[in-house]
Amino acid sequence: MSSSKIAFNTKVIHGGQEPDKAYGSVMPPIYQTSTYAQSTPGGHKGYEYSRSGNPTRHALERSLASIEGGEYGLAFGSGLAAIDAVMKLLSPGDEVISTNDLYGGSYRLFKQIFEGFGIRFHFVGMQDAQAVEALINENTRLIWVETPTNPMMNVIDIRAMVALAKKHQVLLAVDNTFATPYLQQPLEMGADIVMHSATKYLGGHSDVIMGALVVKDKALADRLYFIQNASGAVPGPMDSFLVLRGLKTLHVRMQRHCENGAEIAAYLQKHPKIEKVFWPGLEDHPNHDVARTQMNDFGGMISFIPKGADFKDAVTIVETLKVFTLAESLGGVESLAGHPASMTHASIPRSEREKSGVVDSLIRLSVGIEDVKDLISDLEAALKKI
Repeated sequence: MSSSKIAFNTKVIHGGQEPDKAYGSVMPPIYQTSTYAQSTPGGHKGYEYSRSGNPTRHALERSLASIEGGEYGLAFGSGLAAIDAVMKLLSPGDEVISTNDLYGGSYRLFKQIFEGFGIRFHFVGMQDAQAVEALINENTRLIWVETPTNPMMNVIDIRAMVALAKKHQVLLAVDNTFATPYLQQPLEMGADIVMHSATKYLGGHSDVIMGALVVKDKALADRLYFIQNASGAVPGPMDSFLVLRGLKTLHVRMQRHCENGAEIAAYLQKHPKIEKVFWPGLEDHPNHDVARTQMNDFGGMISFIPKGADFKDAVTIVETLKVFTLAESLGGVESLAGHPASMTHASIPRSEREKSGVVDSLIRLSVGIEDVKDLISDLEAALKKI
């Protein structure tokens, strides 16, 4: 179905999709095959080997392109595999500018893998567009934006970064994992590449690992498709089916994530044992005005710092929680709690973590879609332990 004129809530179900041509199956079948019969050498029905293409994966990629307002979608074996593909657009001597509170896995990939291949990375508070522009030089090829950031929930002005990228003729990529296309669509604002860890909200059920890229430009898409096929970090058909199924409820899940997130952020902000709450929907959030202009709502990701707490206090809280599960990842229907300093961001040196606010007492919540009263009761019981 053409998705150019239908609303987002319809796109997630129908965008880029048609009933299966063989038997009219409403959901794309799981084409669990590695290869395809050919009538003559090179004579096939569009598919020859599942690393290069698979009908189930292509159904997902069409849907991804539709919901992000792009033309071309690419699915990968993980979010980091998707980022890896973008980095392979670069050459030794090229430079990348990114945020100073980047997801730990992205930081590790940049610093410990690609820096060794001669690519230079600069990390800066990207809320300050002038600070970003000061780092741009003749070697800059890519600006890598993550917004809201993980785990400090800083919001970066995508349109301001687009203006810089266009002015200096560099690529702009946006990690849209936390927001999802339900809350913001960077391609519509002028970004060149949107990236997702589809493991998170797009899949939505904590049962698959996958990454995704979406672009509008054909030449850029062709380069990325070549890298996808040549490097081979593609997802299997079953995983593709699971994420495609997850996409069909993205809109209703995100509505509840946002509703629960708002109530829990308000609860934590008023709690006497909480020093600071990081959630873009709060009016005292330093980037709240930017969030209001580029996001449709504020999501279910929240970080907070208990008053006077240390590493031990933070660990006590996350170990005490019962409805919130202590676990890596985010974006599933169930609520998760994490300790970034020892979990998702442990690969970043402590001195660098703390510069961006990732202190030992910081706790990150992925607020699920359970009854919010149960979630608040769970937090209340855990906070009584410190």
